Amino acid sequence: MCGEGGSLCINSPELVERAEIIREKGTNRSQFLRGEVDKYTWIDVGSSYLPSEIACAFLYAQLEAIDDITARRRAVYDFYREQLSPLEEAGLVRLPYAPQGCEINYHIFYLLLPDEGTRNGLMAHLKKNGIVAVFHYVPLHTSPMGEKLGYREGDLPATEDLSGRLLRLPLFPDLTADERLRVVDCVREYLQHDTGQRTDSHPAVGRQAR
Repeated sequence: MCGEGGSLCINSPELVERAEIIREKGTNRSQFLRGEVDKYTWIDVGSSYLPSEIACAFLYAQLEAIDDITARRRAVYDFYREQLSPLEEAGLVRLPYAPQGCEINYHIFYLLLPDEGTRNGLMAHLKKNGIVAVFHYVPLHTSPMGEKLGYREGDLPATEDLSGRLLRLPLFPDLTADERLRVVDCVREYLQHDTGQRTDSHPAVGRQAR
């Protein structure tokens, strides 16, 4: 949420110093800034992984509001789960879930459709109604670089199957209640019409979404 930049978690204390050097273009500049050495120089491989100060300022403001941002993202996630559960119970779609004892950050909400044709049809239906939904990432082993490394389509059939059936719904903190209802209504409309099956829908959702 700040453009370029990120964080790296190190699980071995002895690797921290080298990670810091790699982050800083292969130099020990961070040690110099802390006064641990009297000059800094190039001592290892590395690149420019430091975000700009402006990007850091954007990120810092969001970190200060992280509890509120996460709560709003969770509200969208929970709404999707609650409203679309009847479709899952009817066998029309699978929804994400968090295993017991795990905590998620509500980064995405995806649908797992029965087949690629249904996924593509639903994606087109949402787009026609002004809703942007995307199908996540192409499996790395089928990418041009993956092929250069010797992988081929069919090497990871489970990955390829899931990639062809997954669709991400809009999820961001400022998604309004009306917008959530429109998304849910359009998903219901397509899947129930496409399969000829019906599920119970919340009457208020139908009225407000139209």
